[in-house]
Amino acid sequence: MRIADLCTIRTGYTARKRLQPVLRGGAPAIQLRDVAADGEINPDTLIRVELGDLPDRYFARAGDVVFRPRGDRNIASALDGCLAEPALAIFPLIVLRPNPDIVTPEYLAWAINQPDAQRYFDRMARGTSMRMIPRSSLNDLCLDIPDIETQRRIVATDALSKRERALTLLLAEKRRKITSRVLREQVKRSSRATETDSH
Repeated sequence: MRIADLCTIRTGYTARKRLQPVLRGGAPAIQLRDVAADGEINPDTLIRVELGDLPDRYFARAGDVVFRPRGDRNIASALDGCLAEPALAIFPLIVLRPNPDIVTPEYLAWAINQPDAQRYFDRMARGTSMRMIPRSSLNDLCLDIPDIETQRRIVATDALSKRERALTLLLAEKRRKITSRVLREQVKRSSRATETDSH
């Protein structure tokens, strides 16, 4: 199914000048830099801005998907309950609000981030110095959409796979540190033995 048939699609708010953070009031703002390479958005690092009463169409909330159309990798991030309040999406970010009867936000983001969709974006990208995916190309991206229960299983399995990969990397790093410590101890013992023999 085409993405345009799965959800409503809105472009972010075009800021006319540099955003000035405020300490209180206002609303959190999601900018291009806030979407990490793995698609994660950390609500705790978002700045707050005060731009007056803006239309609802510029705001992303839990259940929406934020798409990054600019940069080397055009990834999507599903917003979950960690986003405690609506956040202002800043252009060029695009907000997707999926039809919950057809697709979950987590599955939609997962599918957009898969190699097939990324290859499609590679073909559709415009620009040389700054790669950009036109909104029309995003609209026409076709995804395989299984039933909701299957979507949830796929997302859960993917989350377990990411967790396993993170734990494997952590274990490898701990092993490296232990090995390094053992080798340093061997060097010290060898140095002490050499000094004893020389006397």
